[in-house]
Amino acid sequence: MTTHTITAAAAGTWQLGDRTVNRMGFGAMRLMSDADGTPSDRDRAIAVLRKAVDLGVDHIDTAAFYFSELRSANELINHALAPYPDDLVIVTKVGPGRGPSGEWLPEARPEQLRGQVEENLRQLGRDQLDLVNLRIGEGLERGTGSLAERFGALAELREAGLVRHLGISNVSAEHLTEALAIAPVVSVQNQYGLTARREDDALIELCAEHGVAFVPFFAIASGSEHKAVTDIAAEHDVTPAQVRLAWTLHRGPNVLAIPGTGSPAHLAENIAAAALRLSPDELARLTG
Repeated sequence: MTTHTITAAAAGTWQLGDRTVNRMGFGAMRLMSDADGTPSDRDRAIAVLRKAVDLGVDHIDTAAFYFSELRSANELINHALAPYPDDLVIVTKVGPGRGPSGEWLPEARPEQLRGQVEENLRQLGRDQLDLVNLRIGEGLERGTGSLAERFGALAELREAGLVRHLGISNVSAEHLTEALAIAPVVSVQNQYGLTARREDDALIELCAEHGVAFVPFFAIASGSEHKAVTDIAAEHDVTPAQVRLAWTLHRGPNVLAIPGTGSPAHLAENIAAAALRLSPDELARLTG
């Protein structure tokens, strides 16, 4: 597949609250470190962000707790892209927090969420956050328990004008129902992929019924690669990661993708996956 003319627009669009975005976006977490854990090259990370926007990415996922020894995702975004394009949606998340030395803190209490929102505002240089996801639970374990108090606190910040739209992350269908009763929800962000968390197939449909975007993270992660993925990749002359991204986008019109990378070449490959169309037979081979 040629990659030089393909933009994020090839994935189609979704209405994220009152903002229309291309379904292919970008995740900022991998900007901070190289694969071996060493600090990323700052100039390259900034170039990747600018190239993503040049290639049509108009929603970027980040968080104040995305930082490493030398890099902060929010600071890189601010430096690379401010003053921000009018159509760029920056999505952040609150709930987890880290101290100045990088240690993970206990999950934020409702009264602490305003401080986390303000931290993102300062780092990004914004007076309003486009979309804030409330992340439930620590690590990758699926969150449990009620989110009512914490989501209610974010709803108050939305009413105060600090936040434009709200979402939830690391959640179940019950959490979505609970949140919708408190304030509008425009996105659900969970770990999900071809070979991960497939119990969320039903949650994608529930989100679609309510006009809510489903945004998988770690969608292209894999252990040993699935044979159908490698076979279909070879047939299309693409990478297995591109097949996984295309499969993700085929899951429904409300499914967005936010692959992250610090590599300009991988960025172009990821965005090119927006144009990869899989046949019903290929989709059946992948899910079979």
